[in-house]
Amino acid sequence: MSWEAAVRHLYEDAFTFSATGPRGHEDWRADVLAVMERAVPDPRGWAGLDDTANERTAEGPAFPFRPPFKADPQRRLTPADVGRRLYEIDRASAENLLLALTDGGCTLRNLERFTESFEELQDMARTVLARYGDTFTCYTNVSVGTRRNGTLDFESSQWGYIPMTFYWEDAGLVVVSDTEVGLFWTFDC
Repeated sequence: MSWEAAVRHLYEDAFTFSATGPRGHEDWRADVLAVMERAVPDPRGWAGLDDTANERTAEGPAFPFRPPFKADPQRRLTPADVGRRLYEIDRASAENLLLALTDGGCTLRNLERFTESFEELQDMARTVLARYGDTFTCYTNVSVGTRRNGTLDFESSQWGYIPMTFYWEDAGLVVVSDTEVGLFWTFDC
């Protein structure tokens, strides 16, 4: 299955932003910001998903992403804003998070609407991550259960997040390789 097909299938019913951009800076957070602002094209020309494209403006090119709540909401995002709200997670947690992001609520119960088995859906998540090679790191604004050593506990009924957008609730994953950064975000309005 292709990367584009996996992304489209997993997120077809989600309110989402999924895009990849090139690594052009030593500080990957600047590259993430460029993707949020839609300032760079996908390096491979592959299509992502952007259900928020019609809502962005010249004054807010990164919409729906926003500075931290204590900052002026009209202030442009900075790489530091991005980095302060993300923490590193392991690969297995990233695979499960890609699946939990298929709808609001950031839970693996979202998978009940799919006809594929959990293993087939995990294969799709691995296809998405395979694009970034073997030596990527993953970051999220989500905490599920008790985080230990970068592991999210999807068996827990408790989840939280550090807000990254103007929406009521948001959850996301950032994948950073030597050559690309990928963003996978879902929103509840």
